Amino acid sequence: MKRTTKLLFVLACLCMPLILHAQKRDDSKYLAGAVPEVDGKVVFSKEFSIPGMSQDEIFERMQKWMQIRLKRNQNETSRIVFTDKEKGQVIGIGEEWIVFQSTALALDRTRVQYQLGAFCQPEACELRIEKIRYTYGEGRDQEKYMAEEWITDEYALNKSQTKLVRGLAKWRRKTVDFADALCAEAADALSAASIDQIIASTGEEETKEGNEQPVKAIVNAGPTVITSKKEVIQATPTGGQEQPKVTVATPVVTAQSATSPASNGYKETDPTQLTSDLIQVGSGKLVIVIGTDAFNMTMMTANAGGSLGKMSGKPVIYTILTPEQNHAPMDQADTYTVRFYPNGQEEPTVILECKKLPSQAPMEGQPRMYIGEILKAMVK
Repeated sequence: MKRTTKLLFVLACLCMPLILHAQKRDDSKYLAGAVPEVDGKVVFSKEFSIPGMSQDEIFERMQKWMQIRLKRNQNETSRIVFTDKEKGQVIGIGEEWIVFQSTALALDRTRVQYQLGAFCQPEACELRIEKIRYTYGEGRDQEKYMAEEWITDEYALNKSQTKLVRGLAKWRRKTVDFADALCAEAADALSAASIDQIIASTGEEETKEGNEQPVKAIVNAGPTVITSKKEVIQATPTGGQEQPKVTVATPVVTAQSATSPASNGYKETDPTQLTSDLIQVGSGKLVIVIGTDAFNMTMMTANAGGSLGKMSGKPVIYTILTPEQNHAPMDQADTYTVRFYPNGQEEPTVILECKKLPSQAPMEGQPRMYIGEILKAMVK
């Protein structure tokens, strides 16, 4: 009896650290909103802002990265299935393993199928991971699940959305981490010093369990401004050996050149002399830039367009957001810049620095218009 009691005590001591470890786990990264849905479908998406980079270069970087990344899966299923350089679209499909646990005694994993899409624009790119499916088990014991019925808030969270449902927790955690890793790799590809330096990670890195200080997932952290890495080759000392190449991180553009590229073929123009035909609905798009720090910019397209005009004798620019667009950054901004990209061109021909003027709030479900007094105008 004493021997049995002693054995149970030893086992309890051995298990106690694991129990305490589980109690300390913070799953806030994986709770409500961690798995976004669009029209009832799970769609992880990430917006990147890449000041100064053309649509063609963004497209080529994403195409090369996706080729390398999908090839890493080492199967015929994983490949690029569609490209359209003019529209800036690259679509691929992938199939690989997500490992839940790997020990000397057991291997718990699932095969995941997904669609990967890159949608490129001048100075911007959106990455989407969608159509996620799982195949769990081997042979006759295989079970197939869709992300929509397995990892969404409805199924994977308790009613109060404060905890993960046991049994589905591992699927949700690992899928969010998987999407996060893809976004991080895409960011690296966009910030590489050159297209030739784009690589994909080996896939051997595993997310450590029990992170006590989880951060919000990259994929759900809002737009990210990308900076490039510039390759610097040190001069070879006389009589010495060539020094190794050093890669340093530098912004693609400076804060000044982001809004006032006077040295890049632009001419400053009196705002009162701007003619309305410089910006016409249907002839191009308006991109709103909030902030002057290249590391903390917010860029968004006025999807409903806009136009030049005057109000109380002041030159103004009207920019209109569609009802479904996120308008919070514009609501909070006092100043911003508007860039006009004519159709088929990758550089703006008009750059306007503006001060936001009061405007009437729209009715629910209606487009939202902002009025900016033009303080400075650069025209190419």
